[in-house]
Amino acid sequence: MNIFRRLLPTKFGFKTSKKSCNAPGLCSIHSSPDCVVEVHSPEQEVIIALGSNVGNRLHNFDEALHLMKQSGIQITRHACLYETAPAYVTDQPQFLNSAVRGVTKLGPHELLGVLKKIEKDMGRTTGIRYGPRPIDLDILFYGKFKIHSEILDVPHERIWERPFVVAPLIDLLGLDIDSDTVACWHSFSKHSSELFELWEKLGGESLVGRNGMKRVLPVGNHLWDWSLKTSVMGILNLTPDSFSDGGKYVSIEAAVSQVRLMLSEGADIIDFGAQSTRPNASKISVEEELDRLIPVIEAVTKIPEVEGKLLSVDTFYSEVASEAVKKGVHLVNDVSGGRLDSSMHSVVAALRIPYIAMHMRGDPSSMQNPENLQYNDVCKDVAFELYERLKEAELAGIPAWRLIIDPGIGFSKKTEHNLDILTGLTTIRTEIARRSLALSHAPLLIGPSRKRFLGDVCARPAAGERDPATVAAVTTGILNGANIVRVHNVQYNADALRLCDALLERKQYA
Repeated sequence: MNIFRRLLPTKFGFKTSKKSCNAPGLCSIHSSPDCVVEVHSPEQEVIIALGSNVGNRLHNFDEALHLMKQSGIQITRHACLYETAPAYVTDQPQFLNSAVRGVTKLGPHELLGVLKKIEKDMGRTTGIRYGPRPIDLDILFYGKFKIHSEILDVPHERIWERPFVVAPLIDLLGLDIDSDTVACWHSFSKHSSELFELWEKLGGESLVGRNGMKRVLPVGNHLWDWSLKTSVMGILNLTPDSFSDGGKYVSIEAAVSQVRLMLSEGADIIDFGAQSTRPNASKISVEEELDRLIPVIEAVTKIPEVEGKLLSVDTFYSEVASEAVKKGVHLVNDVSGGRLDSSMHSVVAALRIPYIAMHMRGDPSSMQNPENLQYNDVCKDVAFELYERLKEAELAGIPAWRLIIDPGIGFSKKTEHNLDILTGLTTIRTEIARRSLALSHAPLLIGPSRKRFLGDVCARPAAGERDPATVAAVTTGILNGANIVRVHNVQYNADALRLCDALLERKQYA
């Protein structure tokens, strides 16, 4: 695949073996018959693959990314995370694989030296080729160039035969080349058509979930393959003023009892909320939110029923998120997508936990104002605005493999908008995929439970009477691609999702 020019190492950079160079802005033409590429001044886009199958594989990834950033590699985009069977040498543990895009002023051999030092510092030693290793860092692409020397071949020589490398590479692209280029991913995007063609020849998306290769999200102490079944997130409101059940669970005893009930009915995740985000809700302080939240989390983490389950905190305050995680929470669920606390993304990145980014305009007190309810096409507009939030989170250091998407049903939406979203989840994914395939693969959460639009459609003014309508909304969402449903009544909705999963499985194998 001759998509790069051959480059030869020189004392000052690289030179082509021809008299001209087709890389405008990167070359200086000298009187010598060669074209010298100055690689230490302009930033070059690089693609680096990551692999690990020794020790704490996820920690190895996190540490490698941290050291790469410290070494002058600015990471701009992450692929999904894949657990894969070993290749070539098959008698060894399973690998985690991914890849990142970034920019650096390091020359190719400087970059190679940095990556080799990171590998060594993290405990990698010379051993069997393709054998076990705590971390493996490979340069897949460097700018627009093909490099061949005694110690470095770029693009990497065995990319084209490895699905576990091609899958992350595809994740780093967007389907819409124009928008990908506008987003400043210049060099790699030019070769997307060849990569897409190769991916399809290898089997494409059908490879994921088969042949020892699965896409996973790290949460708690395990790797979660969310494609296996739809997950139920049970809502625990610790507020006196929530629209549905405000005041019911403000005591620790009542809260713990409700958690036990939801777990017994099939909840996979418990979502603690200590600040109401209903329309026109008044904002409370960090201190008041923590006073409501922390005693309940401490009590819940002590009950045996919570073993193996996930805990989430519903907050838009980074300080609350940090304290909740210290007490045992596994995920942060932010209705603002990071817009109400400028520190949220960086704090979650440092916590190294999954982050649910929801779409909302304004804040709970203003989200239903007329200016926040104007959409040209609600699914496309929500997808674009969500992508912007996700991109900000990723640039702050939250990898795509730790992001979960929520289109924000009931937040800054009219009844017709909520209905369009429930039936248009595929459109939302497709629109995000135009810009980032990795982000489009993220788990998708919906939260229609007992929302006002259900009351409007079904003439049920009391929130507690909207559970049947919630089941119908959840069913619609799952059949259109939702992976997680956030609900008040776990029992009814757990039955609905089991049926939906059975229907989807039958459809898959029909």
